[in-house]
Amino acid sequence: MEKVRVLLADDHALFREGLAGIIASQPDMEVVGEASDGLESLVKAQELKPDLILMDVQMPGMDGLEAIRQIKQALPETSVVMLTVRDDDEKLFEALKNGAQGYLLKEIRSQELLAMLRGAMQGEAALSASLAGRVLVEFRRLSRSRLKRDLTDDEEYMLTEREQQVLLQVSDGATDKEIADALTISLNTVKTHVRNILSKLHVSTRREAAKVAKNKGLV
Repeated sequence: MEKVRVLLADDHALFREGLAGIIASQPDMEVVGEASDGLESLVKAQELKPDLILMDVQMPGMDGLEAIRQIKQALPETSVVMLTVRDDDEKLFEALKNGAQGYLLKEIRSQELLAMLRGAMQGEAALSASLAGRVLVEFRRLSRSRLKRDLTDDEEYMLTEREQQVLLQVSDGATDKEIADALTISLNTVKTHVRNILSKLHVSTRREAAKVAKNKGLV
């Protein structure tokens, strides 16, 4: 059986020794290298090309969050699980955004850690229950925010059928009189429609209106 090759990155030698002992005792894992800071972990990751990296969040020099960003750019197939003593939402979400496969607190028991690491190698998220709950809460918040924004955009750009007809003429460079003749409406009606269109598109000129209309697929 081919073993999972693990790189350990932590600035505390005693903690690395403990992790190395736990992993070395597993029949399906082996430690192929150790690093004491973010820069060293980046260099060794590129040199050793491990399957899995256990990375401390806070390290001197380049921290784990920046290290994982650069490592994932260079080695996208390598799984990275962050380890930390602090329960910090901001760092949790930044780590996940930078490509972390997991984010675990150092208080975790060894058997749970190993189960999480094996899951991470299968594409699962290595997150404790409390952190997973927070990720779900943030995901729902972002989804609601995006939905609200999309609905607002739809309302802002909702033109009547006649306004769309006028906007199409405006986009073609037609004058107010030419639009009035083409749509068989009065000049004053055209001017009213143009004012409404500019207001709804949040622009001040006909040229800007034409540009927004094309970008938004309104014409």
